[in-house]
Amino acid sequence: MALALVDCESFYASCERIFRPDLKNTPIVVLSNNDGCVIARSTEAKKMGVGMGVPWFKIKNSFLAQGGKVFSSNFTFYGDMSARVMNILEGLIPRVEIYSIDEAFLGLDTFEQHYDLYGFGCYIRNLVKQWTGVPVRIGIAPTKTLTKIAINEAKRLDISTKVYRLATKKDIRNALANTPVHDVWGVGRRLNAHLNKARITNALHLADTDPNYIRRKFSVVLERTVRELRGQRCLNLEHSMTAKKQIIVSRSFGNRVSDLETLKPIVSNFAVRAAEKLRNEKQKCSQVSVFIRTSPFNKRKPEHTGYKTVELLTPTNDTRDILMAAKKALIPIFRTGYDYAKAGILLSRFTNEKSKQYSLFKDPNEPKEDTRLMQYIDQLNAYETRIYYASQNINQWSPMKQNMASPKYTTNWHELPIANQGEK
Repeated sequence: MALALVDCESFYASCERIFRPDLKNTPIVVLSNNDGCVIARSTEAKKMGVGMGVPWFKIKNSFLAQGGKVFSSNFTFYGDMSARVMNILEGLIPRVEIYSIDEAFLGLDTFEQHYDLYGFGCYIRNLVKQWTGVPVRIGIAPTKTLTKIAINEAKRLDISTKVYRLATKKDIRNALANTPVHDVWGVGRRLNAHLNKARITNALHLADTDPNYIRRKFSVVLERTVRELRGQRCLNLEHSMTAKKQIIVSRSFGNRVSDLETLKPIVSNFAVRAAEKLRNEKQKCSQVSVFIRTSPFNKRKPEHTGYKTVELLTPTNDTRDILMAAKKALIPIFRTGYDYAKAGILLSRFTNEKSKQYSLFKDPNEPKEDTRLMQYIDQLNAYETRIYYASQNINQWSPMKQNMASPKYTTNWHELPIANQGEK
């Protein structure tokens, strides 16, 4: 009985190195939207003491002075590289659960009797590295929670292969003894404090505690964690992604926006992206909400937050319908005299796109339901052709700062890397 967790190492920073071999061993940080805070660090940056979430302006001078390299977030590039890694895993393993952009669980139960799982893990790692350039760590263990422990052990022991297997009870107990309880999957800061008061300070203490006591004292969720640490599988692989109940697209602005005519195309950009996501989920929505707000941190300026929901009589995923609803929601909540720092759109009340719900009353804004047209537009936009709607700002996310973004190496024809230009 075995599962594996594949974890991409410092994923965003590793992606930035794929087409930049000159950055090997160079400290790298990736910044959040508007180049505000650090959201990813290479191993070298971590060793320099750069913290997660630290504002960029606080470390900028010292980090650059020590030879560090900084990038704005390039989620188009990161998402494409993630898809390539996951495609490789799905081509090797029948049962794969994509857990996040840089993590996936693998079902290896049927492989155990035919393969040396440690060797197989090394093979997977080498293949992913060879085909994508992304380095990964792999933890192998009987349960999901223990695979997380195995990954941490690979880091702690500095295993050269980056692959570690917890195969025996002795291996498991040694690993648990070296794992602080706050590093156990699902144990947050508040829960960690309560466990420490109960003299449970590491994962082994937690595993040795009576599960029934844990359930009475804490929760059934933590009880499952205890049983997982003991090697009893309580969390199975998810074969399909749970359908989303909401889709939100929002951004903070690098420059404040104070007039409606500037805000309209920004919200339209959000609506277009939200509609694309909705179609990818194979869903339709019956509610479109828009919100705008000023900065809560600037006490010298007046504050205002606006929020409005538009109900649709007939569910839709047509971008044109969602754009109309977004416009209806934005206009009444806008107030002159305010410097807005953020806006966003929220789609909710979903139904399956194959279902058709008719209204008893005539809907003056009957959805256009031109599914084929939306499909064509999505296909063209997927290849960076970009089809824009009249209400959009063609400079997408124009108020957002991304002054240090790398090229979209793998998704934009005009930004393809050039290996050798040769002599002219």
